[in-house]
Amino acid sequence: MATAIINLEDYRSIDKQTNYKSKVFTGRDRGKDVREDSKIDEIESLNEKVVVSIPEDIYSINPSFFEEFFKNVVKKLGNESFMNKFELKSNGDYDFKEELMEAIDRILNDATAIG
Repeated sequence: MATAIINLEDYRSIDKQTNYKSKVFTGRDRGKDVREDSKIDEIESLNEKVVVSIPEDIYSINPSFFEEFFKNVVKKLGNESFMNKFELKSNGDYDFKEELMEAIDRILNDATAIG
């Protein structure tokens, strides 16, 4: 089995008029879209390791995005196995760990940002 890379650069929102690339990943809807478009669930099952590459100029990824993006793989693997299999690699200064851990806790507790 191999290592797969999911580059979030490939899933950034781009303003069609200005060509401006978003510097944030936010919201459950966006997380779901990226989960489906990246095929993370299939990639997880076919690979020993999965690296999620975060572009260097990203300055925010909220827990709701992570929650929806990772929900199936976290439910399948649990916290420890998820953390062993998935590596999030930020190419810049953004520290995403607090938001990621909050999302994992929500997924495993079946809590949501709504209530």
